[in-house]
Amino acid sequence: MKTYKNLLFLTFISLVFQSVSAQEVNRLELANEIRQSIEKLMITKWYPAAYDKEYGGYISSFEYDFSPSENQDKMIVSQARHLWTLSKLMERYPDTRHYQEGAKLGLEFLLNKFWDQEHGGFYTLLDREGNVLENSQGAKTAYGNAFGIYGLAAYYHASGDPSALELAKKAFHWLEENSYDPKYGGYFQSLARDGTPLKRDEQTPSTATIGYKDQNSSIHLLEAFTELYQVWKDPLLKRRTGELLVIIRDRIVQDEGYLQLFLEADWTPVSFRDQGRDSIKKHHNIDHVSYGHDVETAYLMMEASHVLGLTGDYKTWEIGKKMVDHALKYGWDEQSGGFYDGGYYFPGDHAPEIVKDTKNWWAQAEGLNTLLIMADLYPEDPLNYLGKFKQQWEYIQQNLIDHEYGGWFSGGIDKQPELKKGQKGHIWKTAYHNFRSLNNCDLKLRDPSHMALTIKSSE
Repeated sequence: MKTYKNLLFLTFISLVFQSVSAQEVNRLELANEIRQSIEKLMITKWYPAAYDKEYGGYISSFEYDFSPSENQDKMIVSQARHLWTLSKLMERYPDTRHYQEGAKLGLEFLLNKFWDQEHGGFYTLLDREGNVLENSQGAKTAYGNAFGIYGLAAYYHASGDPSALELAKKAFHWLEENSYDPKYGGYFQSLARDGTPLKRDEQTPSTATIGYKDQNSSIHLLEAFTELYQVWKDPLLKRRTGELLVIIRDRIVQDEGYLQLFLEADWTPVSFRDQGRDSIKKHHNIDHVSYGHDVETAYLMMEASHVLGLTGDYKTWEIGKKMVDHALKYGWDEQSGGFYDGGYYFPGDHAPEIVKDTKNWWAQAEGLNTLLIMADLYPEDPLNYLGKFKQQWEYIQQNLIDHEYGGWFSGGIDKQPELKKGQKGHIWKTAYHNFRSLNNCDLKLRDPSHMALTIKSSE
């Protein structure tokens, strides 16, 4: 009898080890697929093709086959995203020298062209040569300056070039002096050239976002400050990063588990819920549930908490999980995979209605990264994050990655087949979202301790 029990025990242990081994093999296979996609179908298509060796910085726009587009205006957001991506590539592929040369182009263009030597701050939009466009009047945004900081901090981490860190510090202090709200906290998004926050008045269209605070600039300021804090342990920077984390988590995230897109200065939500469907549709860009931003923000909040070294920060993990679960429950395509672009809580409804069922590229990328993090944090959760992660990767391969010309379509072709001939790059689309996601997933699949966003004990 004892021998029989020992045999059963040994059989059980053998099955357990076989199961663990199979999981490890499966993770490695997924990692290999993702790494091949990064190297064969993404970064070699963007770089060095995007280097603007004539004027500096980066060529912004590419057609479906990666031929350069006619219009090559340059925006701080995409230029800084290229700089961030190339900085990470410098660290991942140190033997590929052109990444270093390409990143240097971005640094110099931010230093010499995008930074306003008279008023400070980064311009939003320039022409290819680096001149302020007449229709932009040198306007600036907190969002744009956030990405300037983000790219510069990453470049300093990769290169040690002090000029990058000094410019990032200047941009942080410029935001502090101009965009920061000392009364209610957070940052105003729309700024004049001299940094003065733009205010709403009777002439401001209801569809305009001028004068509001918003989730998008807030989450990317959090992202940028988190990146900067890793190379500059400044007390004020740490305090502002922590403040943003709390504001996003406790004020911008609504009780249901989604981000309010725009808010008044005192964080009162801007909503058109009680004005009827026509008004809601008219103001879609200001007021809807953005599932992509929700899953992205869950990751950014957890990353910020981790980098700040917060202990016992259970609330951030709780709210982050709530956001992901809300997006999966109401904004996930159960049949094909992928996160829908928009939902809305109409009056009297207890669940949001899908009002925009397309699936843009960045939301799918951010969703992939977050789903893997959740799978490792909550492996037994009934939502089966790992299964959703695998389904999402399959969706991306079938509907977003262009296996003929390389790069990603700007939206899932299951919903928008016409995007097969759409631009692969423009001032809002680089390789930043998808490279960050795939790079994180590749490394985390191989080593679950990579980016180990674990809830730290207070003990």
